[in-house]
Amino acid sequence: MKKKKKLLSFWQIWNMSFGFLGIQFGFALQNANASRILQTFGADVHHLSWFWLVAPITGMIIQPIIGYMSDRTWNRFGRRRPYFLVGAVLTSAALILMPNAPHLAKVIAPMFVGGGLLMIMDASINISMEPFRALVADKLPEEQHTLGFSMQTLLIGIGAVVGSWLPYMLGNWFGVSKEAAGEGLVPPNVYWSFYIGAFVLISSILWTVLRTEEYPPEYYEEEEKDEKKTKFKIPKTMWQLLVVQFFSWFALFSMWVFTTPAVAQHFYNSTDPNSLGYQNAGDWVGILFGIYNGVSAIIALSLPKVATKIGRRATHASALTIGGISFISFAFIPTSELLIIPMLGIGIAWGSILAMPYAMLANSIPPKQMGIFMGIFNMSITIPQIVNGVFGGLILKYFFNDDPLKSIIMAGVLMLLGAGSTFFVKDKLDIKYHKEII
Repeated sequence: MKKKKKLLSFWQIWNMSFGFLGIQFGFALQNANASRILQTFGADVHHLSWFWLVAPITGMIIQPIIGYMSDRTWNRFGRRRPYFLVGAVLTSAALILMPNAPHLAKVIAPMFVGGGLLMIMDASINISMEPFRALVADKLPEEQHTLGFSMQTLLIGIGAVVGSWLPYMLGNWFGVSKEAAGEGLVPPNVYWSFYIGAFVLISSILWTVLRTEEYPPEYYEEEEKDEKKTKFKIPKTMWQLLVVQFFSWFALFSMWVFTTPAVAQHFYNSTDPNSLGYQNAGDWVGILFGIYNGVSAIIALSLPKVATKIGRRATHASALTIGGISFISFAFIPTSELLIIPMLGIGIAWGSILAMPYAMLANSIPPKQMGIFMGIFNMSITIPQIVNGVFGGLILKYFFNDDPLKSIIMAGVLMLLGAGSTFFVKDKLDIKYHKEII
């Protein structure tokens, strides 16, 4: 007989998810600063999306492998926790090294060293990230899945806010210089942010490793016997979610790549990555990114309650609609300060993107194969980013007349398409079938 998992308390779910705060702290530093770091090293704006291809490609390769391996791992650290630790050490090292690429490059151009370190950082983050998704489904009963993924969203938001804002805070509140010592070098407020991020990441993951226990292999013996009777088959829900995810993550990739050059060009009148105006734009984009992540954290724990009233599909569709309208509104915002307004809506969409698809999917996956299926599902995130990375720069050059703001508007249209496609997803635990316990 299939064993029933026990309900966990708020703080137990908090502890098992806490490492995601550090992961997102490092990820936010990368998202908010990678474009300007690469441009500082000499990358052309049309080629930025090619550098950003590193993240989805490494994710598409690494996450299914790590998921498969973690499903079959067990040692004194557990099933998923060994991967948390390895990923944390490697990511922390990459965070320390990336802003120092000019000092490491003697033969190869600094931007290629930076691109290589970006690849190492993304691969390392993925080693930790995939098992965290699987851990929620491992530990929690079905009725707490939405709460578990929403808790991750809360901690992701907290980590991302601080990570995104840190260069601005160091430069404007603590007097750390915002000007580089020379052309092609990273300003002190940026590289100190990366050092702090490395410490936060490894500390938070250690918290989860030391305060969370996992079910031993014996717990899954019954599930394993049942699974041997059936073939490996991707659930229909996963296929249906692929369309929603494609539109959502194509839009997000555009935001991460093109927001800094768009804000610098339209609100700071600068296209020179080495100018003070461009650096100020980069700092402000960090603040804006922190705002949308902060909003996602605030709404995270309200998502399960909303889902019990209107269903998870309607909840996700509503959030994506708000996000799409917010992206399009960039075209009508007169000042950089007022960009805070659309970031509020994007934060609502981001909060749902981080929780609802996983909650809808988790209930349709065999428990013993949770890691590999979560790794495969990551392709719904990486493939749209790869497509954008290949064609985003070409679209900017040949269709948008080198105006990165139009790439942001395109993101809004795509997110609206994602909202519409959500209603084609079959969710067996939607409101008409099930009332979530939160």
